[in-house]
Amino acid sequence: MPNPNGPRTGRPPTYAPNGVVSSPHHLASSAGLRALREGGSAVDAAIATNAVLCVAYPHMAGLGGDGFWLIHEPGSGDVTALNASGPAARAATRDFYGEKGHEEEIPGRGPLAALTVPGAVDGWREAHERHGRLPWESLFTEAIEYARDGVPVGRSLTEWTAQDVPVLSEYPASASTFLPNGRPLRDGERLVQPDLAESFSRLARKGAREGFYEGETAELLCRALSEGGSPLAPEDFREFRAEWVEPISTDYRGYTAYEFPPNTQGFAALQILNVLEGYDVAAWGDGTADYYHHMAEAVKLAFADRDEWLTDPSHVDIPLERLISKEYASERRGLIDPERAMVMEKVEPGIRFGGESERRSPEGDTCYFCAVDRDGLVVSVIQSIYHDFGTGVVAEGTGIIPQNRGSFFALDPAHPNCLEPGKRTFHTLIPAMLLKDGSPYLTYGTMGGEGQPQTHAALVTRLVDFGYDVQQAIEAPRWLMGRTWGVTSQDLSLEGRIADGVMRELELRGQPVKPLEDYNDNVGHAQAIRINRDSGFLEGGADPRGDGAALGY
Repeated sequence: MPNPNGPRTGRPPTYAPNGVVSSPHHLASSAGLRALREGGSAVDAAIATNAVLCVAYPHMAGLGGDGFWLIHEPGSGDVTALNASGPAARAATRDFYGEKGHEEEIPGRGPLAALTVPGAVDGWREAHERHGRLPWESLFTEAIEYARDGVPVGRSLTEWTAQDVPVLSEYPASASTFLPNGRPLRDGERLVQPDLAESFSRLARKGAREGFYEGETAELLCRALSEGGSPLAPEDFREFRAEWVEPISTDYRGYTAYEFPPNTQGFAALQILNVLEGYDVAAWGDGTADYYHHMAEAVKLAFADRDEWLTDPSHVDIPLERLISKEYASERRGLIDPERAMVMEKVEPGIRFGGESERRSPEGDTCYFCAVDRDGLVVSVIQSIYHDFGTGVVAEGTGIIPQNRGSFFALDPAHPNCLEPGKRTFHTLIPAMLLKDGSPYLTYGTMGGEGQPQTHAALVTRLVDFGYDVQQAIEAPRWLMGRTWGVTSQDLSLEGRIADGVMRELELRGQPVKPLEDYNDNVGHAQAIRINRDSGFLEGGADPRGDGAALGY
């Protein structure tokens, strides 16, 4: 039942009878809504939304990145998953990096960080071939116009550009695009990307294969990157195909939560829900010390297993069934002391991989968006170039920023995520979906690296346990257990709207509390759409921490 005493928010949910799109940029949501109004499917809307995000949110999304999809077809009862993440190049070996003087870590920025094939565009092709209704070319109209004529710069892009001036200044095409006149663009100024417009035009005219992976765009990308040492080659692009895989799921209080399987951290999100199900979460109350303490402790347990195992499952036999079982969660739950915090760095995984090697926490940001159409097709999508502005390199002549996702590969052969040619790396990206009695109830997700499983848990508990509406669940104060940008310690970061007394109590329990602003970008930009079977309306929400909107008709 709805909670009449839920928190007040800055905006109401978006209620609509026919279709809703939610994304972290209002122009992207508008492009998706246009696709729905023209008779397009939720997949058409998601592609149009993603294309505009590549232009308006280039620090977090782009043609040079990866993507993951969850899709529910009306009447089928099945959720399908589409893995559009690219593997390491043929030439990307540990010896390759050792010969270039990098024996411990792959560089995080620059052409050497561009070593995995961008997968997102082939994901668009696969999803459109199966579920699209509108002509392929029509999905990119707004993206081309905004890239060619200019898009207004939003708050998020302004802030991240200012932070990344040192990175962007290193590469002429990056600097000329994002630092015109030697400074970052400000809110409301115009960002023009003519080369990106041409890359989108080629993609729209020729399709994903000839227009991106097997033609001029791939050649231009590889030529521009090879000058700086990237191992990517045109044949790596030609050989890549996105693939359909089986999603993973668990039950939570009568709902079925679907997440993406490895090579993503979806199983960590399911582990957190499995641990929480053993508690009376509603009795804690939202915003209490008990709530945040147990959330943080569940995250520590899940991340210990994630860091121990997560990689490409075609290279490592991950004990996935055991990791997401209720029995395993019950064992792990017994490690939680309600009065005393565990030290995150000292939490041991419940199942060992084997070889001893240093584990790093992932970083990175992304864009999450979702759509539901009038026929009931439900889509949950996430897309990223990993770090803000990915490699930091705008590939000359394309306007495209290649992702630096492959920089998270380990160079230690004892590490489960060690670099191998053709291998997909550990991914933080996780789209999610919640079903009730076999029918979609919620499509949801967020940007934010390590914060994604945590925000998934926040949204589910606030909707299921506390009865919030979608916008309340998104806006309610959030936490982040782990590292934030530029911080080496593991903190429990808490938004400033959380009561001082709660923060003090968490400190007394040993949590490494770090206060944030009232609304903080580091906890992510969440979006969600709830399908209300009783009212017949869709209920969309968008995060005020971003520049987004939930739009419907």
